Amino acid sequence: MDESSLNPPYGGTLVDLAGLPAERREWAARAKTLPSWQLGLRALCDLELLACGAFSPLRGFMGEADYRRVLAEMRLLDGTFFPMPLTLPVPTDVPVPAGGDVVLRDARNEPVALLSGVALFERDPDEARIVAGTEDTRHPLVAEMAHWPKTYASGRLQVLGLPPHHDFAVLRRTPAQVRQLLAERGHPRVVAFQTRNPIHRAHEWITRKAAADVDGTLLIHPVVGLTKPGDLDHFTRVRCYALLAERYYEPERTLLSLLPLAMRMAGPREALWHALIRRNYGASHFIVGRDHASPGLDSAGQPFYGPYDAQALLATHQEELGVVPVPLGEVVYLPDEDRYEEADRVPAGRRTVSLSGTAVRAMLQRGETLPPWFTRPETARILQEAHPPLGRRGFCVWFTGLSGAGKTTIADVVTVLLLERGRSSTSLDGDVVRTHLSKGLGFSREDRDTNILRIAFVASEVVRHHGVAVVAAVSPYQATRDQARDLIGPDRFVLVHVATPLEVCEARDTKGLYARARRGEVLGVTGIDDPYEAPLAPDVVVTTHNQTPEQNAREVLAHLVARGLVAA
Repeated sequence: MDESSLNPPYGGTLVDLAGLPAERREWAARAKTLPSWQLGLRALCDLELLACGAFSPLRGFMGEADYRRVLAEMRLLDGTFFPMPLTLPVPTDVPVPAGGDVVLRDARNEPVALLSGVALFERDPDEARIVAGTEDTRHPLVAEMAHWPKTYASGRLQVLGLPPHHDFAVLRRTPAQVRQLLAERGHPRVVAFQTRNPIHRAHEWITRKAAADVDGTLLIHPVVGLTKPGDLDHFTRVRCYALLAERYYEPERTLLSLLPLAMRMAGPREALWHALIRRNYGASHFIVGRDHASPGLDSAGQPFYGPYDAQALLATHQEELGVVPVPLGEVVYLPDEDRYEEADRVPAGRRTVSLSGTAVRAMLQRGETLPPWFTRPETARILQEAHPPLGRRGFCVWFTGLSGAGKTTIADVVTVLLLERGRSSTSLDGDVVRTHLSKGLGFSREDRDTNILRIAFVASEVVRHHGVAVVAAVSPYQATRDQARDLIGPDRFVLVHVATPLEVCEARDTKGLYARARRGEVLGVTGIDDPYEAPLAPDVVVTTHNQTPEQNAREVLAHLVARGLVAA
């Protein structure tokens, strides 16, 4: 690529900032009189990167014309290449002032921005399929978007101030700040490395080689916003990055900076977006590994994307983006030579070793030390602290099935069997939760989903602190269960389908619910006039019409023991 082509119409332009004292006072006074919307974490991440210019040339959330063309052609209305829709969902429980102004607030209800001249438009029902390339709700974006509002909003964006980040503040920089630091290093070429995982020695070799090949500076640019559900927390990862950058990389050729991005895990399309973002931060080259930005396997156990799809797509757009992709395949270690090499360049007959991500997790689960050829000892120690042996980690057992199927009875027995093995648990029963946490919710699909996601949030907090959550809830919809799995963590989520037939549940009818539904006294009863979507791939299936609760509970316990979540 000619060097002159590395100057596309991007560059990290800031949106309007209400930064002067007088402007802040006026803005704050207006905020008290206007309607407001509270933003979720994804929208806050998007807002922060819009504000600092990371999504340049965008200066605000997309309007309808830009949104429609980006979905269809990966271009803004003016023809500028932009692969990812960036929109602001409208909360369903807040009046929408079309044409007016609205205050955007963070999770603590602090005002962060003003959206003026609000314009509303409908979300494309196929957006998730277009962006993610699938309708499978095992994909985290597809599962999440099943619960998004159907209306988006755009308008002139004025940012007062974003929520402060108290962690790793020195590593959080705007695109302009990063470009300045890169310029001071004196190398016109910059190779950016996207990561959401710890950097091991193979990654060290890859990044050093990429920078050396172009005689440039390495920008280590990890994502610390929203990544794949179940990923290692960014606090642990950044501790690893900082140690490695300080001890094992050349300071005059390396810059570590953090990116508060909300990933979509959209594979090839997302790779284009990542390259565009890194161009705004000053990169001329971008490392693209195998299966870039992929959420893993679909419901049938197959990869969502091909291993080199992202590399191929980025190569077709590199001229327009002004970013040269640095494609890399599988890397292996040659123990006899104490070095790494790309697998397809290893001479025939040479001995090689490698560790997959699955193997690494298994070693940590068993409390084993990662070998020094694979990772630095500092990284190994940090990961061992963050990953106690599997038998001491938190997990969630989630029982789903029709009302009257026997979920709660089996869950109660499982709770006792866990106590017998030294693991106490937090019980989250659907009926109890509705009495307290979800009091006031009805039985519309939206309210049912809200109830399940509230349970999932509480369960995720229990699990995050190495506790055990036992959930018994009808949870009738596949997409919502998939979202609960993602929220809690796929490797810590055990789905048990209590597959009791409807006629058996009706015969029991301990709550009289089915009889009232048949008489038309209540509506929206699962299995009668509202569907129950049986799980596509439950971890355990039990039946209660031909087995006792204890037999079922012991079957669940056997699965937990087999997974290593509970000691034998």
